[in-house]
Amino acid sequence: MTNRMEAGRLQALLAACKGKRVVVFGDLIADEFMYGRIARVSREAPVLILEYDATAIVPGGAGNAANNVASLGGTVRLVSLVGRDEPGRRLVKVLPRSVERTGLSRPGGYRTPIKTRILAGGIHSAKQQVVRIDRYTSEPVTDAQRAPAERALTRALENADAVLISDYGSGLVQPKFVAAVAAALRTKRRPVPILIDSRYALTRYRGLTACTPNESEVEQVLGVRIGDNKPELERAGRALLKRTRMSCVLITRGSRGMAVFEPGKKTVHIPIFGSDQIADVTGAGDTVMATMTLALAAGATFEEAARLANYAGGLVVMKRGTATVSAAELRRAVKGVGTI
Repeated sequence: MTNRMEAGRLQALLAACKGKRVVVFGDLIADEFMYGRIARVSREAPVLILEYDATAIVPGGAGNAANNVASLGGTVRLVSLVGRDEPGRRLVKVLPRSVERTGLSRPGGYRTPIKTRILAGGIHSAKQQVVRIDRYTSEPVTDAQRAPAERALTRALENADAVLISDYGSGLVQPKFVAAVAAALRTKRRPVPILIDSRYALTRYRGLTACTPNESEVEQVLGVRIGDNKPELERAGRALLKRTRMSCVLITRGSRGMAVFEPGKKTVHIPIFGSDQIADVTGAGDTVMATMTLALAAGATFEEAARLANYAGGLVVMKRGTATVSAAELRRAVKGVGTI
């Protein structure tokens, strides 16, 4: 395709994304941002003293993926667990109206996972993340807690154009259940893609449409070091394809762009879109996953979906905090650059 033809095709796919029905199933996390100003160094220890400014909570994990689908014009239903605790109440309150939430279950005893990022800076400087505190329940999700969410997902499959699975390791997402979901989707008259984003158990999921691990996750699961070694990247991508039996593996590589692996096809390397002077990578993987899922629901090839996801990822890392990309922003990026 010529540059203009490719840009036109991506614009058409963006238009086709509007209204596509995506079900997002997985771990809903409260992303808490605590802001402060650097006042001085403590006399008690060699640490900075921050004067507190404000605290904000936004949906993270599956919530951020759902937000991105909605921001890009999709119709999204979020299926997950949320605690009856204060973080859970605040989290539900800040979920956008565009995210359909009847699939949320609030079982007794479940604690909402929280990631607290403390950001600090001077009066005239941008605030930078100085520390992150993760608060997860020490107990894995029980069968009783998991059951209503699984039932909600099963009901939601009826009208779904795509399914996005976001597994952050709480125990909510089980490979056996995901396999059953994939089998149910294969009985549909039309193809319904199912994509997985799993931080710790990627190779336990088999036979799905696609996965989108970042390079460090690939290195960890395979016990390799990739870096600038393209042959090692090629071996890793092909090994993941074989082990997961997926139709596509998209490896995101930060400033090195992306690599798209499909069985029987040559690897496609996509350079980074935009500047490599990144503001914040928080939640960027959710943006890539959401864009990829929505594009496949709209009829994109894996390469086309990856190229759109690359634009979206390049846009969102220039924003601070857990952010989303709008359809209008993505259209402008595709129109302005043409191809990448």
